[in-house]
Amino acid sequence: MIPHDTHLQIGSLLFEGLDQIDLTGPFEVLSRIPNATYRIYGRNSDPVRDVKGLRLTPDAAIADAPQLDVLHVPGGFGQEALMEDAEVLGWIAQQAAGARSIFSVCTGALLCGAAGLLKGRRATTHWASFHLLPLFGAIPVNQRVVVDGNWVFAAGVTAGIDGALRLAAELRGDDAAKTIQLYMAYAPEPPFDSGTPETAPASILQHTRQSVAGITAQREATARRVAARLGIAVPEAAPR
Repeated sequence: MIPHDTHLQIGSLLFEGLDQIDLTGPFEVLSRIPNATYRIYGRNSDPVRDVKGLRLTPDAAIADAPQLDVLHVPGGFGQEALMEDAEVLGWIAQQAAGARSIFSVCTGALLCGAAGLLKGRRATTHWASFHLLPLFGAIPVNQRVVVDGNWVFAAGVTAGIDGALRLAAELRGDDAAKTIQLYMAYAPEPPFDSGTPETAPASILQHTRQSVAGITAQREATARRVAARLGIAVPEAAPR
């Protein structure tokens, strides 16, 4: 836990085509962490739209960001367009090197992997991309939230809220995190038990896998190029 009188700079990466809840779910938590400044940084200062069209505007461009104490990297379909973007990947790597904590949500883990930050690290990501983690040298852990040193990884989409609460506890203690959880009235009671591949009906799982097959194949092709660039030996087919 960091002393409460230490002010924290918390920043989230914003990009075109992200899944907004990867950003806004954690925002509900991170923006309420005591004695902290929270800001959103884009590749530039232009507004973007999330994968479903929600318009979002950054506070500033990544080039103008200070050294962050907490770096939050969300995911979404738009992550794929940044996987070989030297400016964005360099910024992630630079910020991660000086940050107290790095928080990856969903396929934000793939961006961190492309920045060369996952080698030998225990990590998780969205279930549809989970099998790609070894291509970045990561150790896949099939859990909703994974903590590895000063890294916190949240699996798909809504797991970002759980990961952010865990991060809040790491930064300011359990009571601070519990207070934020209570303010948010975060006590989920989903009407269906279909939130993971293990619990979803087989027909639902098959249909959903088919719906993301295109982006998954694209992500694997990109991940293999990244692995070659990083010098990571990978099998012919990523394990599933």
